Amino acid sequence: MTSTAARSSSAPVPARGAGRTAAQLCAWLYALMLLLPLYYLLVSSFKTNSQIFASPLSPPTSLSFGKFASAVSDARLDLASLNSLIVTVSSLVVVLLLALPASYALARAGGRAAALIERAFSLGFLIPTFAALVPTFLLAAQLDLFHTRTFVILFLPATSLPLAVVLLTQFMRTVPQEVEEAARMDGAGSLTILVRVYLPMVVPGVATVGILSFLTYWNEYLYSLVLIGPDQAQRTIQVAVPTLRSPLETDFGILAAGTVVTLLPVYVAYAFLQRRMEGAMIGSAVKI
Repeated sequence: MTSTAARSSSAPVPARGAGRTAAQLCAWLYALMLLLPLYYLLVSSFKTNSQIFASPLSPPTSLSFGKFASAVSDARLDLASLNSLIVTVSSLVVVLLLALPASYALARAGGRAAALIERAFSLGFLIPTFAALVPTFLLAAQLDLFHTRTFVILFLPATSLPLAVVLLTQFMRTVPQEVEEAARMDGAGSLTILVRVYLPMVVPGVATVGILSFLTYWNEYLYSLVLIGPDQAQRTIQVAVPTLRSPLETDFGILAAGTVVTLLPVYVAYAFLQRRMEGAMIGSAVKI
């Protein structure tokens, strides 16, 4: 009987092993699907048009960086990257300055009013970004900020503020209230508690909001095109890259090289913040 029970208890092990193998296989296939377009862009950056169309996935025969240099010089991607960096970092600072105090207040407030305000922030997910294009355009014209980076820097945080407040509020609620009470007994004010107590304890949440907002701001195209315009002095990189297309004959190698240049800052930002973001996700899963 003992041997029979041992055999019955060990029977599901092969099934669990097969399920784990299938899950790993699916994960690798999904990773391959994500890497394939990046590989295509990268190898196309070293090919001519005829090589791209003849064998799109084959490795390049040479590793000359001339197409990258042409993409940067033709579309002034160096200046456009600087403009995008200014818009992205400035917008990120604005959204964090607004979201952190709001999240702290909502996390420690009670009653129906706080719940109603939090639901109001959640309603921001229901508003499509493009729905505000016309009123935003008219407002920029009325404020004499049309074709300037300043208005875009002030507008973009509004598009990600609902998500930032909702996420940071959940992270703020994980901080024990006893820590705040001890700080208040030592004479600390609300601003001091937020900066010196809460902020160090919710760094993973700030990193999560930071990378999500960075991706949104860096990849934004519609409002940058409409509000800033195609002026080389102020246009962002997402507006500059499509100018590499030509109505007569487009060098798709140069276009692919320009696209790769736009992706580099995203990977750099993710490389710095991925551990914090993954830690936040794992911590949330453990709490659940």
